[in-house]
Amino acid sequence: MVAILEVKKVSKSYRQLDGESTLAIDEISFRVEKGEFVSLVGPSGCGKTTLLMCIAGLNPPSTGGLVVKDVEVHGPPSNLVLVFQEFNKSLFAWRSILGNVLFGLEAREKRSQDAQGEARRLIKLVGLEGFERHYPWELSGGMQQRVAIARALAYGPEILLMDEPFGSVDALTRLELEDTLLKIWEDLGTTILLVTHDIEEAIYLSDRIYVVSRRPSRILQTIDVDLSRPRHQITTRADAKFMELRNEIYRQISQ
Repeated sequence: MVAILEVKKVSKSYRQLDGESTLAIDEISFRVEKGEFVSLVGPSGCGKTTLLMCIAGLNPPSTGGLVVKDVEVHGPPSNLVLVFQEFNKSLFAWRSILGNVLFGLEAREKRSQDAQGEARRLIKLVGLEGFERHYPWELSGGMQQRVAIARALAYGPEILLMDEPFGSVDALTRLELEDTLLKIWEDLGTTILLVTHDIEEAIYLSDRIYVVSRRPSRILQTIDVDLSRPRHQITTRADAKFMELRNEIYRQISQ
């Protein structure tokens, strides 16, 4: 398979007020193949978000390099979009759901008629058909995150980066959003790189998992998720392989 994203010995240090330097990421290397669903899983505060910001071109690494489709990253790549955990801060309160999704299409200079149809298709894909005229503040947290995902998809990304996208919703909504994300991935074939501290979420969604250490971040282990697709919240999580993977990742992270 062809690597669409390569992370090459990326390190990130921050200089403190006293002049000392704090190492957040320590020479991380990995690759993501086109069309894969890959997760980075590790404890809170280990530097996963920092790494994702480097990949998105929003925070340059101190050393090492990043390559997206054979092009070195020196700023935000046009074929990559990042979805944040704090979705309620990213949506435009003065725009309807349709208007929020249209924003991504407007950025691509889609013609008005084409944009309307595409926006409605994406809204239906994330399960919000019938809510086009509503505003973000009229929706639940889970519904708002669906809007944020639809708007991200409107940019037409080849790679979707997701930073703890379901961390702010309740447990049941989280499971529903996981299944929505899998449907999107299966329908569109978009490459997805997910950052999460939820081990079971990473296993349920992914083709491959990179287990990240406590700060400074290093890759502890690469795990191929050998679970059949399509996946189901009950039967997949009841699989003995699922529990074996969960226990192995937990042992790695808790060291």
